[in-house]
Amino acid sequence: MAVIQFTTNLKRFYPDLNAIEIDAKTVAELIQKVDLKFPGLKDYVVDEQGKLRKHVNIFIGNNMIKDRETLLDTITEKDEIYIMQALSGG
Repeated sequence: MAVIQFTTNLKRFYPDLNAIEIDAKTVAELIQKVDLKFPGLKDYVVDEQGKLRKHVNIFIGNNMIKDRETLLDTITEKDEIYIMQALSGG
């Protein structure tokens, strides 16, 4: 199973959010399954059309996902996934 890590910014909204293992083939499936464990987290990560929100980045290992629209980047059971709030500002 892939291991998912979350930044402390997300833990602010979900205090029990710790690294978890999820069996998923794509980022979209992973987000659906994470939302089952932490209801409402999906709405923070993706918008109403299922696209990754601008203020969120997802990495598979050291690589940022390429498909922010449909989230069909593939995941293997040995991957480490990082879901984090993107930094922005001026």
